[in-house]
Amino acid sequence: MERTNANGRLRRLELLAVQLKQNELCTVKGLAQQHGVSERTITRDLSLMRDQGLPIDADRGRGGGVRLDRNWGVGRLNLSYPEAVDLLISIEVAEQMNSPMFLANLGSVRRQLIASFSPEKRSKVERMKSRILIGDTASTYVQSSMNAPPKRVVQAVHQAFIDQKTIEISYQREDMEVSKRVIEPHYLLLNYPVWYVVGMDHLRGAARTFRCDRIQLAQGTGTSFGLLPKDAFDTQIDGSNLAI
Repeated sequence: MERTNANGRLRRLELLAVQLKQNELCTVKGLAQQHGVSERTITRDLSLMRDQGLPIDADRGRGGGVRLDRNWGVGRLNLSYPEAVDLLISIEVAEQMNSPMFLANLGSVRRQLIASFSPEKRSKVERMKSRILIGDTASTYVQSSMNAPPKRVVQAVHQAFIDQKTIEISYQREDMEVSKRVIEPHYLLLNYPVWYVVGMDHLRGAARTFRCDRIQLAQGTGTSFGLLPKDAFDTQIDGSNLAI
């Protein structure tokens, strides 16, 4: 328990440094609420950060805030494993889309991220990357009907995809009918800007695609599934068979 608390505090200190650098002004009360700790805990954290040499300024008086000197740099970027994986996959998606802008140094960033992983995690990430597919740009009709999916849905689908576990969803079809499904998220397909989950649908007992923005609710089941090869979903991945 002590080690968990220590790790949690170290992570909180890193996030505090970033917040204080990015934001014009933060209050102790606001920081305590954001991190789910007491104001006293945040005050101790700030004191420790000052002892470590961080130039933290404080405004006196009621409602006063704290900030980092604008000329100070946060320094080495410290990402958690899930954050590093997300960044690496985002880089891969950008490169696969062949966007000509801002790609000059992505190769170097990718190599540094991969080098930070253990061999086991590196292998896991490589397998995960192969499960993200880039297709054609979505049609104007599809884009006009697209809405951003709820954050909690994105998080649940994201976790189920990474963990390779089934997920229970409420899914709204094009005719507005909503049904409950249990699906296996084998692959993710981007037909920019629309994301699809490609996998097995337990309700139909067959392969299906699901538009992420039509998933209204999502909850992990904790049940693992075996990954099927991509060619098992060729019909679903074909643009003419995608859910619209």
